[in-house]
Amino acid sequence: MSSADDNQRASFETLLRPHLDRLYRLAYRLCGNKPEAEDLFQDVLTKVFPKLDSLIEIEEPGSWLCRIMYNHFIDNRRRYARQRLVAVSEDQLPGQGIDAVAGDLNPEADAEQQDCADELEGALQALSDEHRMVVLLHDCEGYKLTEIQELIGVPVGTLKSRLHRARARLREILVANGTLSSI
Repeated sequence: MSSADDNQRASFETLLRPHLDRLYRLAYRLCGNKPEAEDLFQDVLTKVFPKLDSLIEIEEPGSWLCRIMYNHFIDNRRRYARQRLVAVSEDQLPGQGIDAVAGDLNPEADAEQQDCADELEGALQALSDEHRMVVLLHDCEGYKLTEIQELIGVPVGTLKSRLHRARARLREILVANGTLSSI
C-alpha cells in the first residue's frame, strides 16, 4: 500500500470522524434495525470515499453526508419495493438478542424504558418515509427546518406541515397503544 493511499485514508477518517455517530444514528432511525442500518452506513461511506476531493471543499460535510444517506436509503427502498417478496419462516430468522451492559442495573426500570423505546420506534416505523425523515432530522438529530430543506430539497412550508402531521400521527399511535395518556 502506498503512502498516498495512507494519506487519503487518514484524510477521509479525519473529515468523517466528527460525523460518524450522527450518521449512524440517522441510518438506524431510517432503517429501524441494526443490520440494515449497518449496511446503509457502510454503503454510504463506500460511496463517499472516492469523492474525498469534493468532501474537502464542502462547508457543511455533515449535512452533505446526511443528504447522501437519505437519498441512498430512498433509492434502496424503491429498488426493494419492486423486488418480489419471499416468505421466511420463523425458524429461519436469527435470534433477536438484547445487548446488555454490565453495571448498576435496575431490571424493572430498564425493561420499562426499553418498552417505551420499542413503542416509540414502532410508532416511528408506522409513519410514511417523508414524515419519519422530518421527525428524525428535526426532533432527534436537531436539524433546523432550513437545514432539512437543503438536505432533502423540500420547501420549509411543506416541512412544517409534515412535521406537524407526523407529530400528530405519532401522538395518535402512542395514545392508541396506551403508551401516552390522552392529551
